[in-house]
Amino acid sequence: MNYFIVVEDDKKTQETIKGVLRKIIINKEQKFEIKYFTKYTSELQSIIADDSIRKIYIMDIELDTKVSGIDIAKQIRKDDWESEIIFITCHDKMFETVYRSVYEVFDFIEKFHKMEERLENDLELIIQKNFDNKMFIFSSRNVDLQIYYRSITHITRDKEERKIVIHTYSNKFKISMNLSEVLSRLDDRFIQTHRSCIANRKRVQEWNWPKGYFILDNGKKVDCLSKRFKKEVEKQ
Repeated sequence: MNYFIVVEDDKKTQETIKGVLRKIIINKEQKFEIKYFTKYTSELQSIIADDSIRKIYIMDIELDTKVSGIDIAKQIRKDDWESEIIFITCHDKMFETVYRSVYEVFDFIEKFHKMEERLENDLELIIQKNFDNKMFIFSSRNVDLQIYYRSITHITRDKEERKIVIHTYSNKFKISMNLSEVLSRLDDRFIQTHRSCIANRKRVQEWNWPKGYFILDNGKKVDCLSKRFKKEVEKQ
């Protein structure tokens, strides 16, 4: 599922964006859902925190509230570097401010300079991009879980509860499986680093074998690195 998240408080501009989105998604095989907001809300925050969905944000920079589009984008980029962000504004002088404040913005579009044409082109490019949509899927009587592989940073075993804990940047999910079963369901980006841990190699920034820890690309330190698994980790 692809989500278009539109944050725009000008009704005329929002209608223009709606028209572009209708044109874009027609006859596409992928499934899309569109959410509209005029300001930062608890529902928008929940969407930002949900790392199980692919999101494309289309946002005005200057909203009629204390929380600007730039503020929202900073919140997005705290944990999410995958979703695309397109900024729309009346003021071309905001260009430098945006690029200094927010990591990896897909585009910056002026409302009164070929906005519809540029937005349509941007969205077509984004949709056509290869998207890593492999998912870890688990179902039980009490749990239905679907998590993108790319969102998983590492997986640990909780000895007290005798459960597996799947870690993402913003959440933890506990399931009743053993570590080897989980590893068998994953692809080769995942490697066992400890008898109680599996790591997503693409999310690891540093391996520290002498001290027995690795550091994720969000700066988090994980003390689950055993020399017993060094050969396998380095081989891959």
